[in-house]
Amino acid sequence: MPARPQRRRTISRLTIGAAVLATAATVTAAAQPAGADTGHGARAGRTVDVQLLSFNDFHGNLEPPQGSSGTVEELQPDGSKKSVAAGGVEYLAQSLRTARKGHPYSVTAAAGDLVGASPLLSGLFHDEPTIEAMNKLGLDVTSVGNHEFDEGRAELTRLQNGGCHPKDGCYVKGRKFRGADFPYLTANVTDEKSGKTLLKPYSVWQHKGVKIGFIGVTLEGTPNVVSANGVKGLKFHDEIETIDKYAKVLDRQGVKAIVALIHEGGLPAATSYNFNCDSPGPGAGISGPITDIAKHITPKVDALVTGHTHQAYACTIPDPSGRPRTVTSAASYGKLYTDTTLTYDRRTRDIVRTKVKAPGAVNRVVNRTQPKAADLTSLITRWNKLAAPVANRPVGHISADIAGRGAEAPESPLGDVISDAQLEATKAADKGGAQLALMNPGGIRSDLAFKSSGSEGDGVVTYGEAFTVQPFTNMMNVVDLTGAQLLTALQQQVSGPNEASPKILQVSKGLTYTLDMKKSGADRIVKDSVKLNGAALDPAKTYRVALNEFLAGGGDGFPVLKDAKNKYVGQSDLDALTAYLTAHSSASGPLTPPKADRITVEK
Repeated sequence: MPARPQRRRTISRLTIGAAVLATAATVTAAAQPAGADTGHGARAGRTVDVQLLSFNDFHGNLEPPQGSSGTVEELQPDGSKKSVAAGGVEYLAQSLRTARKGHPYSVTAAAGDLVGASPLLSGLFHDEPTIEAMNKLGLDVTSVGNHEFDEGRAELTRLQNGGCHPKDGCYVKGRKFRGADFPYLTANVTDEKSGKTLLKPYSVWQHKGVKIGFIGVTLEGTPNVVSANGVKGLKFHDEIETIDKYAKVLDRQGVKAIVALIHEGGLPAATSYNFNCDSPGPGAGISGPITDIAKHITPKVDALVTGHTHQAYACTIPDPSGRPRTVTSAASYGKLYTDTTLTYDRRTRDIVRTKVKAPGAVNRVVNRTQPKAADLTSLITRWNKLAAPVANRPVGHISADIAGRGAEAPESPLGDVISDAQLEATKAADKGGAQLALMNPGGIRSDLAFKSSGSEGDGVVTYGEAFTVQPFTNMMNVVDLTGAQLLTALQQQVSGPNEASPKILQVSKGLTYTLDMKKSGADRIVKDSVKLNGAALDPAKTYRVALNEFLAGGGDGFPVLKDAKNKYVGQSDLDALTAYLTAHSSASGPLTPPKADRITVEK
C-alpha cells in the first residue's frame, strides 16, 4: 500500500493475509499518524501504548447529517441529557488528526458499511467520493458491512481496486478512480464455487516492531438484509468460527495481538453515547447478537470493533477465559469515533489484558465547533459541483420536520408519507392495482428536515434530500397476497429473526391494527384488530399489495412475501416519493407531518 503524503505520516508496514495458506503474507507500505516518536503514550520498558481509532456505519455521509440523524445524546454530570450536533467528514477527519497528535503508535480502523444507503452526494457517484474521503482521513483497514454488497460483488471489488464504473464511466475527464488505499477484509465471505474469500481475510499493521493483526467479518445473515443480486454467488460464514480460524493463522505467523472488526452489533441499555456500559458489572449495559459473539470468540482476539446496529457503546465483555476484552461501536454517520488504548508487550508480542482493568476505550463526539479539514472541504466542493444540477432541484414543501429514521415510535410520520406515496403510485389498474402498501423501516435512511440544508430555503425538499431518505432506488412491486399471508407478514415483524429486534413495517392509509408489546412473538399482532379501510382482514381473500423489490424478495426477515404471486413491476420507490411530494405540496400549501396513528401500540 503506497504511503499517503497528505497524511504526513511516518512509514509503517501493513501485511495483508492470504486466504488459504497460514504462512502466506504480503508486506505493503501503510501510513502512521503524525507526531514525532517522542515516546508520548509509551510505558517505560517493554510495553508501548498503541492508539486504536475506530468508527463504523458511515454510509457515505460526507456532509453533516440533517435532523436527528446528525445529533448524539450526551449524558451530563448532573444526570440530564443534552443533544449535540455531530458528524460530517470534514469534522471527522479533523477529529482523527487531532486525536493522533502525540501518539507515535496509532492505527485507524472501521467496522463496515462505509458506503451504501448513502446520501446523493456519494450515492449518485457509486460512493467513489466516500472512498476518496476515507483515503484522505487516513483509514488503515476496514471490514465489509452488508451495505457494501448493495451493488454486488463486482462493484465492491471495484471500490477496493479502482477503475471507472462499468456503465457510468469516469466522472471527470482524464481522472480515473484509484480505489481504496486501505484493505477491505472479507474473512467470512467466500465464492460459492472456489471457496476463496472475496477479498483479503486479514491484515497486519506494523510499526517499529509492533504488530497488530486485524480480521474483518460481516454479519452471517447478510443475505437476509441485502437484495439477492447483491450476494449472488457468495457464501457467508459464521462470525465466531471464521474469526477463530484466522486468529490461529495469525498466531502461527507470530502475530499475537489481534483485533476483530465485526459488522454485527448490540443494543445498549441507554441512548447516551457516554453511558457506563459496565454498570453494574462488565457488559451489563449491552444485549443483542454481539454479546454472544463476544463471549465465544477465542481469547487470542484482544478487542472487538463492531457496528451494524448504529448504536454507541464502549463495553467490557469477558472472553471465554474470563479475561476482560473491549467491545465498542461508534454509532453511525461519522458522529462519533472510538479511542482505544491497546498496551502492547514487545516480549510476548501480545496485548496486556488483566482481570482488573481492560484496555481503555471511550467514544468521542465529532463536534462541529472545531475547524474543518480543508482538504475534505475541497473534496466535498468538487463533488457537489457535479451533483448540483440533480441534487438542488425542488420536489416539494413541508411545514415542519417529518421524522423518519429519528422517530421514537414504531410507526413514523415519514413512514406514513412513503407508504402513502407507494400506494398512490401503484393503485391505478394499469399501474398494478394496489390496495395497500408496506414499507420496510430500514429503507428509510433519514428524516425530512424543515431547516434548509443549502440555499433552497426552509421547508423546501430537494431531490438530494429525498434521495437521502430513500437512496436504494428499489423498484416498486405489486403482488397478490392472501389475507392469511398478509397476517403472517405482520406477525413476522415481531417473530422469528425479528423477535429480539422487531422490524415494524410502515403501512399506507387504510390499514390499521394493534401491536401488543406485552405479549411475545407472533401473538403481539392482535389478529382481529387488522383491518383494511375499516373491514376486517379476510384470510381467504386476495389483496394487491405494493412493496419494494427488497421486501418482495423476503428481505429483512419476511420470507412469506417471497410466496406472493402475479407480480407487477412499476417505477422506483424514490420516483414514487418525489412525485407524491410534488403533487401534495406547494410553497403556499406545504405537506404537514402525518399523525402516525395507523398502528396502535400497547405496552
